[in-house]
Amino acid sequence: QVQLVESGGGLVQAGGSLRLSCAASGRIFGAYIMGWFRQALGKEREFVGGITWSGGNTYYADSVKGRFTISRDNAKNTMLLQMDTLEPEDTATYYCGLGRWSPVAGRYAAAATYDYWGQGTQVTVSS
Repeated sequence: QVQLVESGGGLVQAGGSLRLSCAASGRIFGAYIMGWFRQALGKEREFVGGITWSGGNTYYADSVKGRFTISRDNAKNTMLLQMDTLEPEDTATYYCGLGRWSPVAGRYAAAATYDYWGQGTQVTVSS
């Protein structure tokens, strides 16, 4: 069984930075992708970004491009999300997910691609 644990959320002022971590444990093998999603109050869960574990290819939502950076530490089975120049609109619960990689265009952005999810960590950006 795979487990994902997020950490690093908190309260920050607009323009500030936070770094989220997602630690994966359990039997993980094959080609897969890890992704970050977020869900604001009253809204649907939306894709933030993702990274393929083998090749390290990264994907981002347009709303965070240039501000957020995803990286991985293979030795620690950990994915990081560096969030800079945060905006109040970034306020949400952030979730990490893990799923099997699919070459179908855009599949990395679909929540259904991910089989495992963490419990979420709250990010609040004050104006």
